Amino acid sequence: MKVFSNNLSTIDGVSIFPIIGFLIFFLVFIFVIIRVIKADKKYINKMENLPLEDKNELSTNSEKKNEIE
Repeated sequence: MKVFSNNLSTIDGVSIFPIIGFLIFFLVFIFVIIRVIKADKKYINKMENLPLEDKNELSTNSEKKNEIE
């Protein structure tokens, strides 16, 4: 760790990198929060129940879809 500290301390303006890293993290975090809040509730409910659906129900739905096409 000392090697990195010594090398980084010789670089001018290196103290800006932690600030840039924090800003990138914060902006991505805010973007994800906004996307979750604005997400379609029907889609979220569908994804919540997907593992609980019966195999037969899924195959029936896909068979109906194939019949329509």
